[in-house]
Amino acid sequence: MNGPVPHLARQTIRNAMTIDVEDYFQVSAFAPHIDRASWPARECRVEANVERILVILEEGKALATFFTLGWIAERYPAMVRKIVAAGHELASHGYSHLRASDQSRADFTDDIVRSKALLEDIGSQRVQGYRAPSFSIGPANLWALAALHEAGYRYSSSIYPIAHDHYGMPDAPRFAFYPHGTDGLLEVPITTVRLLRRNLPAGGGGYFRLLPYALSRTLMRRVNREDGQPTIFYFHPWELDPGQPRPAGVSLKSRFRHYVNLDRMERRIRALTRDFAWDRMDRIFLGRP
Repeated sequence: MNGPVPHLARQTIRNAMTIDVEDYFQVSAFAPHIDRASWPARECRVEANVERILVILEEGKALATFFTLGWIAERYPAMVRKIVAAGHELASHGYSHLRASDQSRADFTDDIVRSKALLEDIGSQRVQGYRAPSFSIGPANLWALAALHEAGYRYSSSIYPIAHDHYGMPDAPRFAFYPHGTDGLLEVPITTVRLLRRNLPAGGGGYFRLLPYALSRTLMRRVNREDGQPTIFYFHPWELDPGQPRPAGVSLKSRFRHYVNLDRMERRIRALTRDFAWDRMDRIFLGRP
């Protein structure tokens, strides 16, 4: 793998706010308990939750990248157009929330091509970025990065350089890098902090809900100050929705990971917009929309 992208100017660092647009019933941990065939009949709450996010971002003068499922965009095109009209970047989260690691190269290619074309048609905006569901690109399927480049994507944010029971590539570079040279795809990993010879998560998700806000803020500021790099932060619309339906049969660990501190998440996102400067992935890493 090629070396990392050079440090950005420390005094002008803008962080990347990213949202993985999916609904509560599409979470990978719930897949054994929720039949995909039941998705169309389930209560969909993503529209209302995205509307709340758009208000928070507008009030906080923050721009973001919305990695959006094709399945969602197809059913809620007006929501997608609102995202674009507000000045945010529209990017792909695939079509049907299948892990990249569970697909053949041909199936993966079909999925990323389909979702890109669909989002571009609805949003009237070029789709340049992709994030794999559950950060499911790792050592065993790095071919997916080449497939993304061939499909017309310019960057991916699909590798999480941590050790985790469901995903992760702890030996990957911590910051943006070109896996196949500067003419190829740019990979932008989720933010980590290096401590005690390990990468610790510092870029959102369940860790952000579990840890005290002050600690998360300290870790992100450390990346800005000491590493001279932007934080890549992510969350999901369902994380601002403590009233979401709760499927039966889910394990205690999965329930804890999914539901911990949902009632605090909106307040914490608002705090982030006050404490940091935020922008779109394409503006930060590609130079322009």
